[in-house]
Amino acid sequence: MRPLLRVKDVMVDKVVTIKADETAQLAAETMGKYNIGCLIVLEDDKVLGIVTERDLLNRVLVVAADPAKIPVRQVMSSPVVTVKPDTSLDEAVEVMFKHRIKKLPVVEQRGEIGVLVGLVTLTDIARLHPALIMTLRKFFEMLGEAPPKRMEKVMNYYVV
Repeated sequence: MRPLLRVKDVMVDKVVTIKADETAQLAAETMGKYNIGCLIVLEDDKVLGIVTERDLLNRVLVVAADPAKIPVRQVMSSPVVTVKPDTSLDEAVEVMFKHRIKKLPVVEQRGEIGVLVGLVTLTDIARLHPALIMTLRKFFEMLGEAPPKRMEKVMNYYVV
């Protein structure tokens, strides 16, 4: 049976990116400007990593580093976990669960090159498909552990 919804049905296709050699300060300013929680890090149009608010907090602010002197490549999360546009939403949630992440860049293979075509987040999925979040909650219950704090907020806010 073919899934009803795929990643391409809910992903954002206008993804804000940053180059790996730009500064953490520019990353923070860009996130603030667009009111977003992450940037996809590119190098020669290839997805190299992802930098999130949490990355900036833990790898710059907590250690009192100067964000104007720290390149994004030093604070980004890499290697980045990605999905394809035709991935089912169920599968995307499983990937997020397995890797304990909330954001998935969507990459489409074009010849030998993987091209960034979108971004899907746990919040996007929760807004559209609360049953998937209930499934995620059951996974954690089966494991006998609480979801990570960063996932728990989305799970509790969007699913009553």
